[in-house]
Amino acid sequence: MPYESLDRDRLTQALQRLGQLAVGEGIELELSIYGGAVFTLVYGSRDSTKDVDALIRPVEVGHRLARQVAREQELPDDWINGDVALFLAKREAKRPLSGVSFGPGLIVTVPTAAYLLALKLRACRPALPGYPGDEPDIQFLIGKMKPASLTEVESIFARFFPQDVLTDTAVEIVEAALREVT
Repeated sequence: MPYESLDRDRLTQALQRLGQLAVGEGIELELSIYGGAVFTLVYGSRDSTKDVDALIRPVEVGHRLARQVAREQELPDDWINGDVALFLAKREAKRPLSGVSFGPGLIVTVPTAAYLLALKLRACRPALPGYPGDEPDIQFLIGKMKPASLTEVESIFARFFPQDVLTDTAVEIVEAALREVT
């Protein structure tokens, strides 16, 4: 099935249904979301996302129920995309999602702004046709967090990825974003 944009309402409906199915199974799912879904659901800085980068637990039943939601709501089978696991830090910082309820069968957590910034800086994907890349998200987070300097951003990044350094491209994006917030 081709990808369609998932706006806040569509995401909320799909996640609420996932929670309902979990209740029907007598379980509670934990969904840790990252990426575009966070910018759409939490910050409202994006109108939509193409999928939900997330880890779901328990894994097997979670993916089975997510596929059921996909069939019912005509979403791609991989609308919940677990590939994000390859990019996460060993030391994460996340919090429960507040302000949106998905029912008793689903607990949703999101990364802190600092951790999400570190993830975006690490990926630092360029814009491609139909994809804006990570720069707008990095700019948004810097505007939200208002770090005082590049050194402060590097410190945030090092907290989660101590063996990595920012790429030259990431530094350029951060410096431009810092000029905008001062």
